[in-house]
Amino acid sequence: MDRAEIEEMFQSLGPVSIRRMFGGKGIYCDGRILAIELDGEILLKVDAQSAQHFDEVGARQWTYTRKDGRSAAMPYWSVPDEAWDDPDIMAKWVRLAFEAALRAG
Repeated sequence: MDRAEIEEMFQSLGPVSIRRMFGGKGIYCDGRILAIELDGEILLKVDAQSAQHFDEVGARQWTYTRKDGRSAAMPYWSVPDEAWDDPDIMAKWVRLAFEAALRAG
């Protein structure tokens, strides 16, 4: 995704900053990371309090394979499919990501 598409996606939160990281982009609001973009996919920050909401709608948790072959789960989940077609629904999910970012400190 390009910068304009990312900014539009998160517009309900106000301005976001985008920085390169992990071969992708980190997306920040008020100095807190709330999402990452990897290989063209946006992954939203999730914590124990919000994970169930993402799981219930079929979102996927980001995992990767470590050098030792073990799988590692990260606190980022895919954007629920329903959000892509409705800015109000997208606003709900990015708000949950921002709240998780705030709780993370």
